[in-house]
Amino acid sequence: MNIRRSAATLAAATVVLGAAVPAAAATPSPAPSVAIPDGLYGTADPTYDGVWRQSLALLAQRTTGVTPADRAVAWLTGQQCANGAFAAFRADTAKPCDAKLMVDTNSTASAVQALAALGGHEAETEKAVTWLKSVQNADGGWGYTGGGASDANSTSVVAGAMAAAGHQPAAVKKAGKSAYDALVKLSLPCDETGGGAFAYQPDKKGALAANADATAAGVLGVLGKGFVTTAGKTSADHTCDPAAARTPGGLARNGAGYLAESVRDTGYLKSALPGAEDQPDYGNTADAVVALAAQGWTEQAKKPLAWLEESSAAWAKQSGPAAYAQLVFAAHAMGADPRHFGGADLVAQLNATGPAPQATTKATDRAAESQDKDDSGSGYGVWWIVGVFLVAGIGIGFLISGRGRKQRQP
Repeated sequence: MNIRRSAATLAAATVVLGAAVPAAAATPSPAPSVAIPDGLYGTADPTYDGVWRQSLALLAQRTTGVTPADRAVAWLTGQQCANGAFAAFRADTAKPCDAKLMVDTNSTASAVQALAALGGHEAETEKAVTWLKSVQNADGGWGYTGGGASDANSTSVVAGAMAAAGHQPAAVKKAGKSAYDALVKLSLPCDETGGGAFAYQPDKKGALAANADATAAGVLGVLGKGFVTTAGKTSADHTCDPAAARTPGGLARNGAGYLAESVRDTGYLKSALPGAEDQPDYGNTADAVVALAAQGWTEQAKKPLAWLEESSAAWAKQSGPAAYAQLVFAAHAMGADPRHFGGADLVAQLNATGPAPQATTKATDRAAESQDKDDSGSGYGVWWIVGVFLVAGIGIGFLISGRGRKQRQP
């Protein structure tokens, strides 16, 4: 997943570390500088994460059989620009998007995943997909903004959007290269420190550094999955295999191996935010659970899932709808009930952050529908993670441009 932040919000970011937000996700604030629009989930300033958190909230509701409020869906579709792209937030949607508005791949791809899951929004999703294809880089990947250097998080969330919209990510190419080709170049060889992991981006010298956030995203990206997924087939061998990097499945296995090792002892991933104390990263841990489950390593994902059940309540309450959604995705991927998550009902808590939903289907209906989606290979499902990073020119941290500047370590 992608984020950025200003110096003013950096300190606050250490408190809500790991909150899922788009390339420019903002930290929850008790006094938003922008009025919260009707239909939007969450009470924090939406300037940097409005579309991101709304998309995750609607997708989590849909995943749990909840029919979102019409005005919540209308708010999201109303954020789309005429060219199909989404910005993090448009306060005045009556004003056409212009060159000064920074649209981004993360907001656009997250909206595609949500709208595709909701159904009935083919026109909006296809326009968004067309825009995403237009800003694909020659290496097959995507950066946070059109023309920006490819990074693992943006490339993976776009790959998930393509799958959600019915396009095979491996078939979406620029100059003969697909998202998979870009992710291969961002994976660390097995014989190097952090072998099997993904880097967010190469540093100025072209070197790669293992990044847990990017790895969780990369595993889903090479598997062609989005934020929502279910457990894949289990593989017995968890060692990093140099030859495995030649295939998407092998590359995902190597990445999952890195994540499994990172959470083996403590059950959680740690924050590496500059200046922050050594502390757990709830959002990245939730994303790691999804990635491990997608790879079929549910045994390795049990400990971090249990840790989240015991420890994430305060974080989710403070961080808002995107955080609740991440936890829902983690529970769903593991076959757990998000309505009974460590004694909490994540679905009810998520619903309470915005307009009341229309309806909720029965659990049996949700299970059958979920199975139908898995069998059809629609693939709008897993995640992609979002960490806290520095945004160029804005400063607010999300996986966006800041992701590349700050390397996360487990």
